Amino acid sequence: MDKLVLLMIIGMGLVTYIPRMIPLVALSQLKLPVFVQNVLKNVPYATLGALIVPGIFLISDDVFFGIIGAIAATLIAFTGANVIVVVMGSIGTLVLYSLLFV
Repeated sequence: MDKLVLLMIIGMGLVTYIPRMIPLVALSQLKLPVFVQNVLKNVPYATLGALIVPGIFLISDDVFFGIIGAIAATLIAFTGANVIVVVMGSIGTLVLYSLLFV
């Protein structure tokens, strides 16, 4: 392998690793207020929502296609089903919708 490519790979690894490690080491002893901890606990859910919601409305020309899929997935998820069951149930619902109404 060319030395330049190897140096680039090592450099990219360091550029990725250092910004993640500095806060972990520097802030590991810091005790955050309860309010900040509660806000940070909701960040993954907010991020997931920001990724999923636009896809619901932009998946097809038929807006109801995404909405029906999201409703089906939500209802199946509330039953406590496994993620695979939720995905397959939503896909099955959309297949039925496509066969019956499109």
